[in-house]
Amino acid sequence: MYHFFLATMIYFVGSAQISYKLFKLPKSLSETSGLETYGDYLITHNDSGDKPKLYIISRSGEKIIEIKINNIENNDWEDISSDSDHFYIADTGNKYGTRENLKIYILNKNFILKGSIGIKYSKQSNYIKNKKSEFDAESLAVVGDDLVLFSKNRRTLKSEIYVFPKKKGNYILEPKATINSKALITGADYDNINDLMVLTGYSLKGDQFIFKINNFKGNGYKNLKLDRYKIPVENAQIEAIKIINQEEFWVSSESEEQNTPSLFHIKIESE
Repeated sequence: MYHFFLATMIYFVGSAQISYKLFKLPKSLSETSGLETYGDYLITHNDSGDKPKLYIISRSGEKIIEIKINNIENNDWEDISSDSDHFYIADTGNKYGTRENLKIYILNKNFILKGSIGIKYSKQSNYIKNKKSEFDAESLAVVGDDLVLFSKNRRTLKSEIYVFPKKKGNYILEPKATINSKALITGADYDNINDLMVLTGYSLKGDQFIFKINNFKGNGYKNLKLDRYKIPVENAQIEAIKIINQEEFWVSSESEEQNTPSLFHIKIESE
């Protein structure tokens, strides 16, 4: 069972037509915070407050199965990404900058834990609670042999880009670049064929956005051009994105006030 509706709106970056379909997600996914594909299905998960579970859902939002992951914790899972061999779960939520156990878990395609990556930020000198912490991150993507993590910087509303190997170990992260998103970045995905990075985020006013960065890796992470598209939705906080093609995307949204988490199929079509 699902419900959807269509909406079309013209917004900026030249002239773009944005259409979407909305599918309701089960209430058990009220804090959906990551999206990845799994054959004909999608995988999502909740952030803090849930057990270490992945949820397989249909492309109309129906829950197919829950998978409990052994020997792993969900302190604050914020994103999931994959390559041909592994899934990578970003347990990197750090809203107040107090965590000293930030990790990316590595699972094989049978959802068996194969290791973890520990991360720390080179610029973080203390772990005192800070409501405008620079050291939160909710967005992870696989780019070749690397993982790329985008910060959710509440102090500057910019996003630092951290790049590190997708191999188990411990890494001290230095920003490779910074983008002026003017928003809090919540989700990421990368298309290797087209060298396209896409992000989701929201402004302090609650406006929801998709961002596209073409030639993301090709220009050496320099002079990154950020195209921003406002998503015409309300009562939502979009937390994750998965690329379908250069114009179409899956995104998921938590909605704590109305307890109506949602899955959106979004199309951005330039005229």
